[in-house]
Parts: sequence; C-alpha cells; structure tokens
Amino acid sequence: MYIGLDIGTSSVKAILLGEDQSLIASATADLTVERPHPGWSEQDPDSWWTACETVLDTFKRQAPKELAAVRGIGLSGHMHGATLLDAAGKPLRPCILWNDGRSGKQCLELERAEPKFLELGGNRVMPGFTAPKLQWVRENEPDIFAKTAMVLLPKDYVRFRLTGEYVGDMSDSAGTLWLDVAKRDWSAALLAATGLTRAQMPRLVEGAAASGVLTRELCARWGFETAPVVAGGGGDNAASACGVGAVDPGSAFVSLGTSGVLFVTNDRFSPNVDNAVHAFCHAVPDTWHQMGVMLSATDCLNWLGRTLKTSPGDLTAALTSVEGPAPVSFLPYLGGERTPHNDVEIRATFAGISHETDDTMLTHAVLDGVAFALKDCLEALSVAGTGIDRVLAVGGGSRSTLWLEIIASLLNVTVDVPVDGDFGASLGAARLGQAAALGTTDGIFAKPALKASIDPVPHLIAPYAEAYGRWRKLYPALKQAGF
Repeated sequence: MYIGLDIGTSSVKAILLGEDQSLIASATADLTVERPHPGWSEQDPDSWWTACETVLDTFKRQAPKELAAVRGIGLSGHMHGATLLDAAGKPLRPCILWNDGRSGKQCLELERAEPKFLELGGNRVMPGFTAPKLQWVRENEPDIFAKTAMVLLPKDYVRFRLTGEYVGDMSDSAGTLWLDVAKRDWSAALLAATGLTRAQMPRLVEGAAASGVLTRELCARWGFETAPVVAGGGGDNAASACGVGAVDPGSAFVSLGTSGVLFVTNDRFSPNVDNAVHAFCHAVPDTWHQMGVMLSATDCLNWLGRTLKTSPGDLTAALTSVEGPAPVSFLPYLGGERTPHNDVEIRATFAGISHETDDTMLTHAVLDGVAFALKDCLEALSVAGTGIDRVLAVGGGSRSTLWLEIIASLLNVTVDVPVDGDFGASLGAARLGQAAALGTTDGIFAKPALKASIDPVPHLIAPYAEAYGRWRKLYPALKQAGF
C-alpha cells in the first residue's frame, strides 16, 4: 500500500493505493490563502500539516487495515513557496507563495547582479520563484532573515513534520533558482547572491529515492505496522507528470488547475529564458522538463463565479457548445503572468463587451482566454525547438469537455483525458512513494487508463487561429496604455 500527499494551494489531496496502484481511498482537506496586501499571497505552513493530519485521520477511519500496511509515502506540493524556519524548526512567518508578486524589484536587481541565475538556474528571475522572495525578506524583514536557519518548500515542510528530516528533491528545488539545474545540486554562487549558504538548504535526493521514514510517534498515531519510507517526491507539475506517465522524453501534459501549465519531458537541461520558459529537473533521475506556465487558469473561472455570484460549475454548465471564438476577449492575467511575458504588473481585462454581453459570453471568453494563454506557452516551447502533437489533461478544469475541445482546436493537438484526471499530482506522489519503497522505478510510471481522447474540431481550427492573432495584440496595447 502507498500514500500520495499533494500539498496544493487550495487543498491537500491524498490517495491510498494498493500494490497494483488501484485506488483504495481518497480524501481532501481545504486550505485558505491570505492576501494582506495587493499582489501578496501567503499561507500558514502549519495549515498544511493540519490538513495532512485530517486526510490521514480519514484514511484511518475509512481503511484502517490498508493504512496499516502502507510501505511508502510520496509527497507533491505547490512550488516556489518560501517557508522560513528558525533553529528549532518553527516557521518564522507565513509562507510566501508561488503567486506572490511583491519581489519584482528584487528580480531585476538579482538578474543584473548575478548572470548565473539565467545560466545555471536556467530561468528568468521571476517574483514567483523562491530566491527573490528571500531577497525581499532580507531587505524588508531583516530580523526574520537573520533568524532563518532553514528554507524549505511547502511539501518539504510537511516532510519535516513526518520524518524530522530536512530534505528536498531535485524537481521542486529547481524552482527555487538556487539549483545548478544541469548538475542537480545547490549552487554556492546563486545562494550567495541572496545572502544564503548551503547550510540553510535541505539535503537533496531524487524524487523516487527514500528521504527518511515516518517518526515512531506518527506510526503509533495512525497504526502503521512498520515505518513507511517517505520518498523525495516532486514539485506539483513533475509529480503530475509521474501520475500520467509523462516521464519519457517528448511526452507532454496540460494542467488546468489554479494555474495553467504546458509540460514537456526532456532528456537534457533545455533552458529558454528569452521566452520565460521554465526548465527544471524532473522527479525521475537523469531527466528534465520544460514548462510554459500561466498564473491563473481555473482561478479565472473562480473569480468570475465570485463576481457573478454563482458557481464556476454552473457557469460552464450553461455553455453547452461553441461554434467559434467568443465575441468578447479576455486576458487571464489576474495576478500577472509568467510565460511568455514575465510581467508581474499586467492585469486581466475583457475587451469587446456590448449591450448583448451576458454571463454565458463572459464564461466563453474566460475559457478562450485561458486557452489562448496556453497557446502562448506552446509558441514559447516551439521557439525552444520542442514540438507537441498529443497531451494528457489533468487538473479540475479537465472535467470540462468543452474547454478541452477549445484547447485541442487552438493548439491543434489531441488531448487525452485520464479517468482520474483530478488526482494527477497525488497519484504521481504515491507512485514515487512506491518507487522509493521498492527501490526501483521499473514499471511504476505507466500511463493511466483514459476516459476520452479529444481531437481538434475541424471547423474550429481556423476561426480560433484567427482569433488568437487578434488576442495577441491586446497585451502590448494594454502595456502601452499603462495597465
């Protein structure tokens, strides 16, 4: 038996798998995000641990015998979060999350001061990454910075609470900007640029390797027969790739979660910093990946639902079909954007609203806008020489067949939909836990059973290509106007 824990932004998701990777139980515990200032995004680290306790307590009630037999636990988590601990392992402040934009000034200064961020880190210095967050703390909260004995990513704080060990994995740690991504090790030069040393970083292991074992106290609490191995795990997108079997070079998936991701597996470190493509280590050994990342995907639908005082599900249910692009255009930049703009200041907008515009048209525009942003990601990957003709879809947004039809037609790719598309990261985490417990990756990362395959809709391809050309003109027009 194996457990996958996915520390998401809005919830902790957990699954319990059998030896054949069949689903025995699942549980979810909600999380909240605090926004104390415009552009800020924070979370209490201890809320992750409380949520993990909740889901594991659920497993103990639902499947106590199966839980007792668990041999491995894998971890996944939202990337880039700056979790600062003191010498006693206590959080010094709320975690600064991946979608926090306060460190724009520090990003510009770090890129100028240390060119190796682009060379070794393989990514533009963006406010979402961990390194500029620490530079912001260094400049604005010097007392906190002086007390910082350890910097962990969100899932690695959960690991610390599970095992008592400070450990990180390659895929998640690549998103800090302190890793020499090609060498899969911390870079002294990049750490020094933000006033840190290796002593303040966790030990590194591969995602499928053991990082420690569950503490004796926790084994007693949840009734484990023997202490399960805790795997290195992975950042949420690398873990999702493990969950959908995207571990071989050339395999790809699209994630429609809070954020949006177009992910492609590579056999080598392949940076493309000019177009804000993310190039990271994968969660499996000797493998890397590229990502085009947009900061708001299903979050755009959540925002629209709150604004119109209805649920996102009701909004999409009212849109039963599309005969072409929406008459209204939407830029999905609620909190800035990464690929391809690397622009923390840009904000979302609707264009083309008229007297006839209703809730359904606005919903259609949001679905289109997210799809257009994913097309931007595909174009950025194409510049880097990466081609895609098929992707797997994961995340909550993958439940909308209509949305996937729009994406397939716009990107001109076939979109495969796994049966359990909403459990990509937790499934990948559980598989990594299985690999760590068995000591091998052989046969672990098979592609899941598919619910459907969605091909481009022929009569939508040309209209959406034309609409994308118009949509691309909105961003430079807004920037010129000062928005």
